[in-house]
Amino acid sequence: MAILDKFSQLAARYDALKQSGGDPFSIKFDDIISSVEGVVNGKRTLLFGTNNYLGLTFDPVAMERSIEAIRTHGTGTTGSRIANGSYREHERLERELADFYGRKHCMVFSTGYQANLAMISTLVGKDDHLIIDADSHASIYDASRLGHAPVVRFRHNNPDDLAKRLARLKDVPGEKLIVAEGIYSMLGDTAPLKEFVDVKREFGAYLMVDEAHSMGVLGQRGRGLAEREGVEDDVDFVVGTFSKSLASVGGFCVSSIEGFEILRLAARPYMFTASLPPAVISSTISALETLRKEPQRRQKLRANSRRFYDGLKNAGFTVGPEANPIVAVILNDAAVATAFWRRLVDEGMYLNLALPPATPNSSAFLRSSVSAAHTNEHIDFAIELMTRIGREFGILPDAEAVDYSNVTQFPRVSAERPGARAAKAPARRPAADVGAGMA
Repeated sequence: MAILDKFSQLAARYDALKQSGGDPFSIKFDDIISSVEGVVNGKRTLLFGTNNYLGLTFDPVAMERSIEAIRTHGTGTTGSRIANGSYREHERLERELADFYGRKHCMVFSTGYQANLAMISTLVGKDDHLIIDADSHASIYDASRLGHAPVVRFRHNNPDDLAKRLARLKDVPGEKLIVAEGIYSMLGDTAPLKEFVDVKREFGAYLMVDEAHSMGVLGQRGRGLAEREGVEDDVDFVVGTFSKSLASVGGFCVSSIEGFEILRLAARPYMFTASLPPAVISSTISALETLRKEPQRRQKLRANSRRFYDGLKNAGFTVGPEANPIVAVILNDAAVATAFWRRLVDEGMYLNLALPPATPNSSAFLRSSVSAAHTNEHIDFAIELMTRIGREFGILPDAEAVDYSNVTQFPRVSAERPGARAAKAPARRPAADVGAGMA
């Protein structure tokens, strides 16, 4: 048996997916024109699958600061902060994040994935207990494997089941850490955080909330679900990422727990990973400043999310439970979802295709992420395009005398990036064979 034979079933499914005419895991952009537009196969394409919630990837101030940081401090740190030391801007970013969240401490990591990996695997040891939502992100599951604590799963967003699991551990020695997410990345639903806090208090547990998809999105100041629900004082650790609302890469954890700083010497993913390069740190600080100074971006994001969610729901699609920036169209057939995704790309709209086993309840999703940079015309174009294809595929009922002529014209906006190349508008194509694809 060869070393890679263990992946033969995965390889077979992937081959079937590619043979269906679309490979959602190897999409290639010829160019990126703006926060919400790219070029795929020579065609201007509307981006609805980037998690670019505040539309800051082409923010001119952030770009200039990033460029200046390279000129001043070079391209990288070439080592971890434990081994190679911290740059002044690393510490500045940590102070800014701690101040933003009203916490005493902050640690910055090289990715959001690494932040979960480091914090969860380090906070709970072999004599403690980790209690996680069944629909937790892969980084949370991987952190549970890296650590040594026994792991207990509770039913997704179910406070009663969480309480039942903790009740079984009531007289068992060791600390208990509950991990939940602000906005879940597949369906876009939020955790019932107030109820979780009640359970946490009852059983004397600790609570960590991953605000990766809710930072910059929820709350009066954009601090996430805990702020919106008024329970920040009961959340012991907040983990987040820079790769969504802050438009860069990296992760963090903030807390007011006494003795927090020792985690820099205890968390192996922090100790043994090269620190973020100066250019990333500088652009992240700039994006955080914009998040704080421009609440109108968050307001526009919420309005866009509601417009897109309601439009798809009113068209007859089965969507997730809440109108957040992550909007999932839930389909029962992976082959239909794959063909639908391919048609959307062909006609000028990119979003994410989510397939089993990575999805809850083994469903197939067309997963969109809305941006504050989307215009009403962008959103209406996307709704109308998805509605037309949904009817062609038999997912939605036919409608009489519907004029789709406006769907064939890509909504024109000014390019954000100076010197952006022009590309052809997407041409309308005939219906695809929805029977093809991965079974």
